[in-house]
Amino acid sequence: MDNTVLEGMRDALRGPVITPPDDEYEESRKIYNGMIDRRPAAFVRCADAGDVMDAVDFVRAHGLAPAVRGGGHSGSGLCLVDNGITIDLSPIHGVRVDPAARTAQVGGGSLLGELDHAAHSFGLGTPSGIVSTTGVGGLTLGGGHGHLTRKYGLSVDNLLSADVVLADGSFVTANEHDHPDLFWALRGGGGNFGIATSFTFRLHPVHTVTLAITLWPLEHIREVLQWYRDFLPDAPDDLNGFFAELTVPPAPPFPEEIHGQPMCGVVWCWTGDQDRAEDMFAPVGEPAAPAFHFTAPMPYPAVQTMFDALLPSGLQWYWRGDFFDRITDDAIDVHTKYAQALPTGLSTMHMYPVDGAAGRVGRDDTAWSYRDAHWSGIVGGIDPDPANAGAIRQWCVDYWEELHPHSMGGGYVNFMGSGEGQDRVRATYGDHYDRLAAIKRTYDPQNLFRANQNIAPAAPV
Repeated sequence: MDNTVLEGMRDALRGPVITPPDDEYEESRKIYNGMIDRRPAAFVRCADAGDVMDAVDFVRAHGLAPAVRGGGHSGSGLCLVDNGITIDLSPIHGVRVDPAARTAQVGGGSLLGELDHAAHSFGLGTPSGIVSTTGVGGLTLGGGHGHLTRKYGLSVDNLLSADVVLADGSFVTANEHDHPDLFWALRGGGGNFGIATSFTFRLHPVHTVTLAITLWPLEHIREVLQWYRDFLPDAPDDLNGFFAELTVPPAPPFPEEIHGQPMCGVVWCWTGDQDRAEDMFAPVGEPAAPAFHFTAPMPYPAVQTMFDALLPSGLQWYWRGDFFDRITDDAIDVHTKYAQALPTGLSTMHMYPVDGAAGRVGRDDTAWSYRDAHWSGIVGGIDPDPANAGAIRQWCVDYWEELHPHSMGGGYVNFMGSGEGQDRVRATYGDHYDRLAAIKRTYDPQNLFRANQNIAPAAPV
């Protein structure tokens, strides 16, 4: 941008505009994934929805490429675009809970931890992710799953309305009655249709839950996965548990004798009666004797922050994901092979359950198109050292390519890695893609919002 354009932007907005000469620029470029190194022409820190409207008008009028940043957790770094404008929503944060209506209105730049804390004060919560520094906006627009998914569904299943700035700079509220086509698309269609400056969620009773962690020696991964694939789908919705391959962290609650050992395990969350928790976890010895089993009642926000210290901002990340309706013996062979070859101490594979309440929502009720999936899997190569970026990426790609034939074909849009291509976007949305493309044509016909897992506007009729 030349100085005239830059000064015009600064005059138009209340929030600051940060460019390469500014002291804050290098810090602004840092996002959760330290592997991403992009240099936007400017960061616009929007003070409110009015700033977002003006910023959208400005980038459109000057032919600039926008990206949108909420929490900055995009694994593909889609909140940054080289030589473009990052519209930063982080100043637009805060949560207002209505305990009588059991709803929460959440600013578009808020983090999950803010929502969890505010709702917990009233004994309430809503499904979201498992790292509290994740942005509410990006997670929700992609679907949103975590510890409460089997009990209360996806984040999008609990979204009641959203305030959105459209590509023409106008402001609308989308819900079941106003702009229902846009509301349908927002619930899983990612950031393709506008910039959400506020979300209203349905809340549910959740206060103290039982956290449990069960770890088995890696030599038992086959028996554990065969047991897990049968046990969890038949368990009550109050029981959530994601399967993981991991290197045991050198930290509590893990005893020192298993620190650094490769293992497989399940992280459980029980939302039912506390006096029934031990009975629910009694079967964990069936596949093999656990090397470690831990249970404790915890406030729900404490469970939500459990991985924050282990996975801080700035690590090198490369991830890919897929949906699965079953865990076949052939797939278990693949998991066994790559679990035995974890490239770094933080690299992992998770299988998050997306059945239960999430699986009972109508397939066409939202843009999320895999209601018949049982698991949302992610392979994540992770390490603090940039020198290991190539190794973790290659392990992830090799693992994913060998596992993909055993999947349902598409994956969670928030788990898509960089460079996967348009065919993967289409596979993720399946036969919802054409409907999404038609809605994109209505609300963003010039594809202004394309720094995302992009759905191109349908051709004019």
